[in-house]
Amino acid sequence: MSTCATCGKGGDDLKACTACKLVKYCNVTCQKAHRPKHKKECKKRAAEIFDEALFKTLPPKENCPICLLRLPCIASGMQYNSCCGKIICCGCVHANAIARQSTEQLCPFCRAPAATLDKEDIERTNKRIEVGDAMAMYTLGCRYHHGRGVPKDSNKALELWHQAAKLGCAESHQNIGYVYFNGEGVEKDTQKAKYHWE
Repeated sequence: MSTCATCGKGGDDLKACTACKLVKYCNVTCQKAHRPKHKKECKKRAAEIFDEALFKTLPPKENCPICLLRLPCIASGMQYNSCCGKIICCGCVHANAIARQSTEQLCPFCRAPAATLDKEDIERTNKRIEVGDAMAMYTLGCRYHHGRGVPKDSNKALELWHQAAKLGCAESHQNIGYVYFNGEGVEKDTQKAKYHWE
């Protein structure tokens, strides 16, 4: 059973300090009374908690489903396929293109014919979004941001990137931070940019 850091009352309904989570209080009065003694230790622990969250090891990206090698960290080393929702390393994409030089291009993973028109690719991407594919949301957001195959719409792009970011898409966080840092289609806000980049 915990006790209040100020008055010593025990109980299961005590509230923890919201910043450091080290001490508990029975009410706001006790929290305010203890603040001068606790402030320095609280700030130190809050900074440690922030650093732990900031520098935690992220789970590795999935491996390429064809060659089973780890996907590269940079986006230019991989390709998202809207037909099956798989991310494939550029080595496998290139090998597939070389093997099929004289025939119709197919997805290296699911063997679906490659989308020949933006409209077809957007339809496939929308189907992937319906099943909660974060990378599809990010990809369509990029199309809206640059106006590729759809009318340029920064608000729609930001909305899609926010949805993808909530599902854990790091690339979306990067783009959201970039948009806020440069004030593209939104009011410039370096604090929001910093939040998304961290």
